[in-house]
Amino acid sequence: MVARIDLTLDCADARILGAFWRTALGYVDEPPPAPFATRAEWLAHHDPDASPADGAWLCDPSGAGPRLSLLRVPEPKTAKNRLHLDIRVPSGGTPAERWARTRAEAARLVTAGATVLAEYSGHHIVMADPEGNEFCVAPSPG
Repeated sequence: MVARIDLTLDCADARILGAFWRTALGYVDEPPPAPFATRAEWLAHHDPDASPADGAWLCDPSGAGPRLSLLRVPEPKTAKNRLHLDIRVPSGGTPAERWARTRAEAARLVTAGATVLAEYSGHHIVMADPEGNEFCVAPSPG
């Protein structure tokens, strides 16, 4: 059996970070698990003091990618991530065409709220989401 993974990212504002990662990954809000009709109902069942604003639950609409949970925590981010996401841009074409698509994707993510931290020309771009979590944008291998 191959294990599947879900990713959880601590955050200060799940609403803002959820909006960013929906845009970045093309994800959608994950429906609440059965038998719950809403995420608020699911939360109330597990923690009556929780608010839907305390988290965002996202999924790949195709079902291929891992689910992403963004959970509000009281403490701020204090150091570099020990794990980061790589957003892969479709392969194909010449190296110059692949790099142009990578730079265009990075520009799209800047418009969505990301920041460019470093660019390694022809290879990858290191970025940060609106709360400073690092990720990379790079051409797909192959």
